[in-house]
Amino acid sequence: MIVAEDSAILRQGIVRLLQDEGVEVSAQCGEAGPLLGLVAEHRPDVVLLDIRMPPTHTDEGIRAAAAIRSAFPGTGVLLLSQYVETTATVRALAEDSRGFGYLLKERVADVDELAGALKRVAAGEAVVDPEVVARLMGARSAAGPLAQLTARERDVLELMAQGRSNDAIAQQLVIGGKTVETHVRNIFTKLRLGAESMDHRRVMAVLAYLRGA
Repeated sequence: MIVAEDSAILRQGIVRLLQDEGVEVSAQCGEAGPLLGLVAEHRPDVVLLDIRMPPTHTDEGIRAAAAIRSAFPGTGVLLLSQYVETTATVRALAEDSRGFGYLLKERVADVDELAGALKRVAAGEAVVDPEVVARLMGARSAAGPLAQLTARERDVLELMAQGRSNDAIAQQLVIGGKTVETHVRNIFTKLRLGAESMDHRRVMAVLAYLRGA
């Protein structure tokens, strides 16, 4: 993997923590400019990068992520941010949520959570910070298909947006696996998602959730 973070202390700390967990870090950098070249050279499974990087410290990370996903679609991207920046995240996720993640920097302190998120993103899954999901939920309009969901269905969809499996959702909500499957089917129906493969509909449901349907 590659780590891109402009704070040298934080970058080196992340690299050390990940290496202690057995994660191979093939390269690191302090700005977005060299990233494409580094990805082309090392072909990592995943790139961990900050959203705000030099020179303007605005959306360099988002633009770099888009460029990486365009040039190297098999490479996962996990964005880090100090603050919840839902607009930029939704715009990036709307392109293709597979192999894409967004965590707040405070999660870096939990190396198990960070390493787990990197592995899931590298495997093509979507990982969205629970606080980001909660902020999106709070900002969402009551109109549209999402308004038809029950409170429990919204709980299930929120956990789906965090990248949880049905088994993990069942454990989190303390309900049976069959009940989760029923809620998921109801979500697909209410969001007007057709009979495509389960994985495809799951991605589309999460995108509908993140966009506010």
